[in-house]
Amino acid sequence: MASGALQTLGLLLALLGWGALLGATALPQWQSSSFGADSIITAVVVHQGLWMTCVTKSTGVQECKTYDSILALG
Repeated sequence: MASGALQTLGLLLALLGWGALLGATALPQWQSSSFGADSIITAVVVHQGLWMTCVTKSTGVQECKTYDSILALG
């Protein structure tokens, strides 16, 4: 009986791992950097991921651009 419970726990952990992998791959926040000048109006946050780069300004406007080619990232 204990081996069946361990197998069920292993299956649930494997499914949870796959979900986390898919979620982390889809998110654009792999690398974040922030730039701020003397006033807070010019603050900019840049998020770079596997598929796109997003820029968020202090006004709340977010602009995302997908990469044209993965081979051109180098």
